[in-house]
Amino acid sequence: MSINPMMYEAQFFGFTPQTFMLRIYFAFQDHLSHIMLVVEKVILNKLQNICPSLTPTLIRRSTEKFFAFMKERFDNQFTKMEKSLLSTVLSIPKNICLPEDKLQEEFCYTAKQFQELENEISQLERELKAEMCAEQALQTELEEQKIVQGHLEGILQWFDGLDNIGRNEGTGNLKESFAALTKTAAKLHNIVQEVEDKMNRL
Repeated sequence: MSINPMMYEAQFFGFTPQTFMLRIYFAFQDHLSHIMLVVEKVILNKLQNICPSLTPTLIRRSTEKFFAFMKERFDNQFTKMEKSLLSTVLSIPKNICLPEDKLQEEFCYTAKQFQELENEISQLERELKAEMCAEQALQTELEEQKIVQGHLEGILQWFDGLDNIGRNEGTGNLKESFAALTKTAAKLHNIVQEVEDKMNRL
């Protein structure tokens, strides 16, 4: 049997050519053994009555010799057949590239180019990670802005409520109320200052 591994052929066929040939060899050998047993049985049945000197042991020895002779001839012929099939039918020419290997043939890289590609991939992964972190930070900031906006809207609603209360009480709008309150506070501050000055004089 051939010892060439023929790995490329095994990739294409899904089995090693040597295994295929070995199975054919065993199938032929089993068939030959079966034929020899049938022939032995026929000889025993036909000739036992004609020639009593032919015992089953003698017939078995003759059958084994004939089987060994046939097996030797078969092995010689099978070796030639195997060599022919492995070199013609079950082999892939050197200039043939399988479909799954065409991309590798088209995009063949040296070790240096492969290292450059790996470095580029690593750089892109770092940039992607940085972009994801920045996106996460922006998302967090957006959530905080939504919270602040909610608080501001609550304050505006509170001022609107005060404005409505002021209108209902006849004090005008909230802006005018704050202006009046500011003037009153200034007057009170002046009065307090005058009182303190008079107290100091006494």
